[in-house]
Amino acid sequence: MLKNPLIKLIDFFYFPFLRFIPIKTFRYGITGGSNALLNLTIFFLSYNYVLKGEALRIGSYTITSYIGADLMALSVSFPVGFLLNKYLVFQQEGRGVQQLGLYAFVTASSLLMNYGLLHLLVGYFGLWATPSQAFIIVLMSAFSYFFQSYVTFRERT
Repeated sequence: MLKNPLIKLIDFFYFPFLRFIPIKTFRYGITGGSNALLNLTIFFLSYNYVLKGEALRIGSYTITSYIGADLMALSVSFPVGFLLNKYLVFQQEGRGVQQLGLYAFVTASSLLMNYGLLHLLVGYFGLWATPSQAFIIVLMSAFSYFFQSYVTFRERT
């Protein structure tokens, strides 16, 4: 299975951080950072090359290009992020449906905060979309880490 080689690869780089952070936090940072990079890459490509900065029209609905790009990126990074957390970071078997529900709750909360912050930073303050999204990813990653650690994937006794 792909799980063991990935864990070994991540853990190979852990030694310099051994005294500073727990292995679980390091794994979360690596996998979360990788997933955030994936999300940002898809966001950038969707915004600049798929939507070309133009609003997305679906029937009578219009979605701004930056929100459309965010939804496209989320459609990939959500399942990837859940699988990375479940099998590489927290390494828990079972309880998948319950964990997926909690993970979806955190993602939905992050999405709402992301939506509001994107509108604020891009729509109101006129900042560039991709750097704004990168900043928001950092904020949402901290929020997500604490919720996933202490609620979604906490050790059950």
